[in-house]
This record gives sequence, structure tokens and C-alpha cells, in this order.
Amino acid sequence: MSTPDLNLLITLNVLLAEGSVARAAQRLRLSPSAMSRALARLRETTGDPLLVRAGRGLVPTPRALELRERVARLVQDAEAVLRPAERLDLKQLVRTFTLRIRDGFVENFGPALIARISAEAPGVRLCFVQKLDKDSAPLREGSVDLDTGVVGDTTSPEVRTRALFRDRFIGVVRMGHPLSQGEITPSRYASGMHVLVSRRGHDEGPMDEALKPLGLERETVTIVGGFSAALALARASDLIATVPERHTGNLRAGMYSFPLPVTPPEITVSMLWHPRMDADPAHRWLRECVRDVCAEQLSASTSGGQAAED
Repeated sequence: MSTPDLNLLITLNVLLAEGSVARAAQRLRLSPSAMSRALARLRETTGDPLLVRAGRGLVPTPRALELRERVARLVQDAEAVLRPAERLDLKQLVRTFTLRIRDGFVENFGPALIARISAEAPGVRLCFVQKLDKDSAPLREGSVDLDTGVVGDTTSPEVRTRALFRDRFIGVVRMGHPLSQGEITPSRYASGMHVLVSRRGHDEGPMDEALKPLGLERETVTIVGGFSAALALARASDLIATVPERHTGNLRAGMYSFPLPVTPPEITVSMLWHPRMDADPAHRWLRECVRDVCAEQLSASTSGGQAAED
């Protein structure tokens, strides 16, 4: 099999963007006849007309429409590879990064992250948006720069990931709650009234699965979509909230936290990003900031006796 002429990608990208042989020729500084010959080669190589005449103009075929975004990305990636790396000047960097997070992340890591960003790059602004699902489309489309959360089956395989920390679930109740005194057995824990956290409205979670082998079942009184809401309800009632320990450290201030009497699986909280941002110096700096701040905050909380041991 002969090696394809990769220069044709540049020609195809311009042709699909312009939709005109004459304009594409002008943009690439070629003669119209040379561009026509290039289009003929592209048609032969792809086995598709790509652009067909409609009245006085040309319209793309379905195959051309399918290729347009892919070809544009390939050309952009190639240009980025061949472009000399620029030294990142953080003091002159002006940019807004959008981070998609679960509730608890801003409360625990936000202040330190903002302070680090402001000190190193005063022109950078962080925009935190709530993570309502695990859809990777916002990363692919560029509406989200960096995601945090647990990597799951629905995470797109193209997404890059890096672990930030491991976390375990704990029980949380208001001060003075009956569970704040005495030994907490599986039956005592299960017999209480529970608030379940589920973004999708499921009526069971990991703790329910962990209790089943013991023949126990929780009484779930209400279901909420986030840890903040679960802890707010537990703070003002006799409800029991089950939340990840490290992710909710500051949210649990003034409440009684206890190890669970059964052990659900630990979770790994990671940061996720689209591979097109791998080589971007500013994005790489942002990832380093998030990683360092999480490590520093967790180290400080562990020293203070507030975090669980790995």
C-alpha cells in the first residue's frame, strides 16, 4: 500500500472550509487549475466526489461533511506539533478556565487553588460549574477545560485522566444525634433514617449493596442530588448522611463523623481533560496547580487528624 500524500489534508481542509475551488486556490496561493487537479486527486484518494456542483457553486457531499471536523482537527494538531514551543509567561497570561466539579470540591480546595492561581497568574480566572453527569462531551467540545470526579464506564476512552486522591465513605450526623454516642454496629447504622445522594435519583447506593450480605436494609427517607444538600438535611434533623470523607471535609464542620460499620469500595477522585489540551502550556500549568493544591490540602488535613489514612 502506497503512503498517502499528507499534504492533501491541508488542501482538503481549505476546500471544505471555503466550499470553492477558486477561494481555496487563493487562500493556498495556488492557481485554480492546480487546485482543480488537487481536488481530482482527493476524489481519487477518498473515493468520493467531496464537492459537487449545485447551480453556480459547490456543495459538500455527506462524506465531506463527515470529514470536515476530523480533517480540521488533524491539521490543527499537525500545526501545533510543528510550531515552536512558546515559553509560558504566567504574569502576562489572560485566560478563563472552566472546571466542572462536584459540590465539596470548591469548599475544600477552591480557596487554596484560587490563591495559587492569583499569585502565579493574576490574569487567569477560574469558572467552577456543577457536575451534573459524567458526559465527556463538554471536554470534547471545549466548554469545560478540566473535569474532576470518579472515572466510570461512561467516561469517554479518549479522555486523559490523572488520579488526585483516594477517598472513603463515612457516616455523618448532627451533634447530639444518638449515633454520636456509643458503638455503631451495622444494625444500628441501618436502622436509622437515611438521606441518599444520587444524581440520577436511584433509590440505592454502594452502602445498600454492602449491607445486603448482612441481611440489613437502610430506610431511605429522602434522595438528593449532592453532598451539600445531604449534609444540610443531616445537620438540621436526625437523618444520616453517607458521604466521601476527603471531598466533604469543610462541609462537615460542626457535625459528628464516624467510620462506617461496613466497608463500601473506596473511590479514586481524578482530573480529566481532552487530549487536545495535553501540549497546551497553560493547561498543563493548571493541571499541576490542581494536583499540587489537592496534595497539599490533604496533607494538611491528615496532619490535623481530619482525613482518613490511605
